[in-house]
Amino acid sequence: MAADALGDRPAKVVTRLKNLGPNLSLTGVIVTLAVGVILPVVLSTSVGIVSIALGEKANNLVIGVLVICFAVASIGGAVTATVLLGRKARTARLQSDFLANVSHELRTPLTAIRMYAQMLQTGRLQEDPKKVEESLDTIVRETEWLETMIDQALTWRSAAKDRVVLELHVQPVADAVKRALERFSLLTAPGEVELTADVTTTAPLAHDSNGIVTVLLNLLINAYKYTGEDKRIAVRAFDRADEVVLEVEDNGIGIPAKDRRRIFEPFFRTDDRLRAKSSGAGLGLAITRALVLAHGGTIEAHSRDGQGTRMIVRLPVPPPDDTETAAS
Repeated sequence: MAADALGDRPAKVVTRLKNLGPNLSLTGVIVTLAVGVILPVVLSTSVGIVSIALGEKANNLVIGVLVICFAVASIGGAVTATVLLGRKARTARLQSDFLANVSHELRTPLTAIRMYAQMLQTGRLQEDPKKVEESLDTIVRETEWLETMIDQALTWRSAAKDRVVLELHVQPVADAVKRALERFSLLTAPGEVELTADVTTTAPLAHDSNGIVTVLLNLLINAYKYTGEDKRIAVRAFDRADEVVLEVEDNGIGIPAKDRRRIFEPFFRTDDRLRAKSSGAGLGLAITRALVLAHGGTIEAHSRDGQGTRMIVRLPVPPPDDTETAAS
């Protein structure tokens, strides 16, 4: 990014991302097609030309080679077709699951909002101010959930096109961390989560404030979903050498070893029955990864099954000279 593009006014940067989801890559299909189909066809054609040149003396050998080449080509074609059909079926299943999950995620808060609004409308709660306050709090909380889901869908729409638009300011990320914590508090009932925050970062960092809020909010929501009744979540933001580190740690059920390499794939949801009960469309971590990559950072998960998870985001801090130039 150009340092002189940053200052009091944000610089709008369109970041192109590659390979957001391993399941969207066709590299394996292309390799299979090249090795299993194209190469045998080229070889068989060459052998045919040689057979014409040599005449009948090499016919037996040539015919044998041709048979082998055509057999390999047929097998390669079958494998390629199977891979393509498998990918198509998987994509269709993921899309179906996504629509079902999103429908459920939207319907659940809408049902709660309507129920409490109707109770307030009928006047049945007028004699109990405490219940009126609880009902209003629930409506606000469920509305926040709806807004979060809609934001996720809009963010993923851009990320799925390998385009993430950032409005960059050079400033510490502490304010974005605070905003994420405030938004998360609106999504949970008072006292439901033991949330601790240790925010010491002061390094100036070129970042999109709303993007960092989304990153942390998604990590907090993910931690919330996969903790039990005794919910404890810790947030840390600190400077280390030439980077800003953001951590979200929970005391939840952890991530199975077989799923740890796939949790950032779009639409991925574990097959584990206990974890599958958690709601969600399977986009939160994929969106988080896309935004982190757009900032030039990295994200990783440290987890043990049944012992909680620690998500670590590392964002590079520009050299002091670049920061001074950007701020001028």
